[in-house]
Amino acid sequence: MSSSALLPEALRAELDALRKRADQFSTSEKTIEELRRHLDSYERSTFWRLTWPARMAVSQGRRLLGFAGRFGRDPVTAHVGTTSPPRITEVISCAESDEVPDTATSDEAPLRFPRYAHPVLSIIIPVYGQVPVTLRCLRSIMQNPPSCSYEVLVAEDASGDPAVAALAAIPGLVFIGRQDNLGFLRNSNDAARMAGGTYFHFLNNDTEVLPGAFDALVTRLESDRTIGLTGSKLLFADGTLQEAGGIVWNDASGMNVGRGDRELDRAAWNWPRDVDYISGASIAISRALFDSLNGFDEIFAPAYYEDTDLAFRVRAAGFRVVFEPASVVIHHEGISHGTDETRGVKACQARNRDVMLRRWKTVLEADHFAPGTHLLRAAAHGRHRQTILIIDHYVPQPDRDAGSRATLCVIRALLGAGWLVKFWPMDRKRTAWSHDLECLGVEICDHTCPLSFSEWLEQNGDDLDHVMIMRPVVAREFLPLVVAGTAARRSYYGHDIHFLRMMREAEVTGNEALRHEALAMQRLEMWLWQQFECVIYLSDYEARLVRDLVPAAPARTIVPFCFTPDNTSRPVTGGATILFVGGFAHPPNVDAALWLHNTIMPLVRARAPQARLVLAGSGPAPAVCALADSQTTVTGAISDEELERLYATARVAAVPLRFGAGVKNKVLEALHHGLPLVTTPVGAEGVTGISPACGIADTAEAFADALVELIDDDGLWRERSDQGRRLISEEFSPVRFSESLLRVLTA
Repeated sequence: MSSSALLPEALRAELDALRKRADQFSTSEKTIEELRRHLDSYERSTFWRLTWPARMAVSQGRRLLGFAGRFGRDPVTAHVGTTSPPRITEVISCAESDEVPDTATSDEAPLRFPRYAHPVLSIIIPVYGQVPVTLRCLRSIMQNPPSCSYEVLVAEDASGDPAVAALAAIPGLVFIGRQDNLGFLRNSNDAARMAGGTYFHFLNNDTEVLPGAFDALVTRLESDRTIGLTGSKLLFADGTLQEAGGIVWNDASGMNVGRGDRELDRAAWNWPRDVDYISGASIAISRALFDSLNGFDEIFAPAYYEDTDLAFRVRAAGFRVVFEPASVVIHHEGISHGTDETRGVKACQARNRDVMLRRWKTVLEADHFAPGTHLLRAAAHGRHRQTILIIDHYVPQPDRDAGSRATLCVIRALLGAGWLVKFWPMDRKRTAWSHDLECLGVEICDHTCPLSFSEWLEQNGDDLDHVMIMRPVVAREFLPLVVAGTAARRSYYGHDIHFLRMMREAEVTGNEALRHEALAMQRLEMWLWQQFECVIYLSDYEARLVRDLVPAAPARTIVPFCFTPDNTSRPVTGGATILFVGGFAHPPNVDAALWLHNTIMPLVRARAPQARLVLAGSGPAPAVCALADSQTTVTGAISDEELERLYATARVAAVPLRFGAGVKNKVLEALHHGLPLVTTPVGAEGVTGISPACGIADTAEAFADALVELIDDDGLWRERSDQGRRLISEEFSPVRFSESLLRVLTA
């Protein structure tokens, strides 16, 4: 079916007239410019204007931005590098271009592309006539180009359409004009042999790329060498979802995940994941891998299933196939080959499905599901992956609280072990941290999920191997629904023993109401410990306490936090800055800050008057903010980069906790940074082997003495710094963490 047959009646007549005029034109520069002006009028047509709102709404989305600037632009005028000379039956045209187009180019600007001697990315567009459609695609590339060096190749497959002369004249475009028709697949393979990029991006001509589409795919391939093939999220022209990755069922039929959904911000479509295949309308692969696989298999010529087969061969070669939601492309489906499966090239679809089924029958039976079943796993190529649902109070906020950092350690370890991770936040909120969690490869069931928790379990409960619920108040709400909705193994991750922390606070503050709350919390926690197959705490003393109170409870201990090992010797830091780090939504940290500032620091400054105090952490209460003075800084929420700077410039860390429970991340974090530390018995609790690495004091006087000693004694400072880093590297590495977690979850 021709492209004009799909257009509104008025435009069809205009294009028919245009083609008649084109037959009369010579190939002079003046005539080509006149032809281009007429073709550009198509882009200003009603059809083009009607699709503008959807395109712009999506292009403004924050997910589509943020990849610019990764690669420097350095256009050159040398000829574009190729891997082999063109065949004599082809005409290669690459008009000169000596400047990079402005990425904010308007629709009125003439098309032109930069020239690079050694492009990182080759954008390969196979075409057969359809010049207005191709021009629209090219304009979108010019307006939203890659940040890396690139080339654009258009391989015109001997359509005989005289209008293709307009393509050959575009400055900087590598135009391959064939004398013999090869068909879509062979045309793509042959164009790839002439491309010069490190990576290939195969792009249909009936597409429009949105901002960041190219960079997201290149970034995905470069950031993880286990990924062999990646591809874009595809939209219809009206802004609805066409595909967020593809499923191949065990009969070789396919399904576009999310097709027809108008809610593009739904979390289900916005997390990168392994998939069975990605539609070849927009896919990226390294040149080396594509060449090693001999390109698209020509058994599928002229078209259809070649992209699916390529994905299977990429996996068979030991690489992953990953859907990248940050790359978004509008695909005007059906323009290239139509939609009638009984006519033309489209008729090859059924034949090639049979070829696919015969070739991959063993794999399809072993690794794929029956049509329409087990969507949770099928959408993530997850038939053989352990699948876990994690339920917590909100999406982890690692710059706000240590519990979030612990949760992220769990999630990263499970992902690293190949588990499929789903996350259900009790508050159902989508936050600034949601995107970071999704980028790790986690689907978040936030408010964009249209199902209630019980509905979600009814739909997906049979596909879960494990459910992990965190914290007692979360478990109290969700446990009955989990028991009713799935037979998956249940684990409880307490973070700390809540009633113990609350009771200690009541003892320090004399708060009788809090003591009663602690007793109620104890009853809840003791009941919960009996409802799970696995109860997880972060220290042996907590697990022992659980078993003492409830002997039948399956309490287990895991490594509490993990840090990348670093045994380098940190240079001695001068000065007398004392650093306290903690999220102030947590009552123990507020009490510690007040005790440190009001009681301990006056004792320190009596002997070290130059001592400064930095109280760093989010949500400082009014009482904490009031501590700021000429020698005390209260930072409020800070970035990870600023926290790193504070650790690097402080002389000593102070963790003066008078109550609390569990292992304290701030203690381990200071040791990881090689920053000598003074803490209390509560702060040191649960960390085996910590004594040689830090000072432990239970009174204000002893705490002040220990701080002053580290300010004055470089030798002691050096010894404590090295011992702290050694302890973290040996006991709190990601490997040790992962081993301990998987051991208790699979026991």
